Amino acid sequence: MEDLNAVEILIVEDNPQDAELTLRAIRKNNLANKFYVAEDGEEALDFIFCKGKYASRNFSNPPKVIFLDLKLPKVSGLEVLQEIKSDSRTKSLPVVMVTSSREDPDIRKAYELGVNSYVVKPVNFEDFLNAMSQTGLYWLLVNQPPRN
Repeated sequence: MEDLNAVEILIVEDNPQDAELTLRAIRKNNLANKFYVAEDGEEALDFIFCKGKYASRNFSNPPKVIFLDLKLPKVSGLEVLQEIKSDSRTKSLPVVMVTSSREDPDIRKAYELGVNSYVVKPVNFEDFLNAMSQTGLYWLLVNQPPRN
């Protein structure tokens, strides 16, 4: 059984191909040993807040970064972001919105809710891999988070 308390990256993505591309970029650069993919916003919130099937997960071991899609089934990416950033226990978690939306209202709302970064998915495969590699490098190796 996988250790869900050791997750370094939480990828919240309903498109299996985009999730796989993100994982390939992470693996290519050996950015993280442990990652988890949530397929919808509800599952992401359950994972983050240790509810439902994740109730046994240790809340004190959050992911180092969350890559969050905007358009998700059940609970939207913006709603997930709002829940994370409005809870004092999780508000400092780095959240990177990774989406195909270049719409200004989406970008503006994400920043108003406290997103740490907003990355538009490139259409080109190599560009997508490069963008995710660079994003992962920054959030996992360069960024210095506060100590718990």
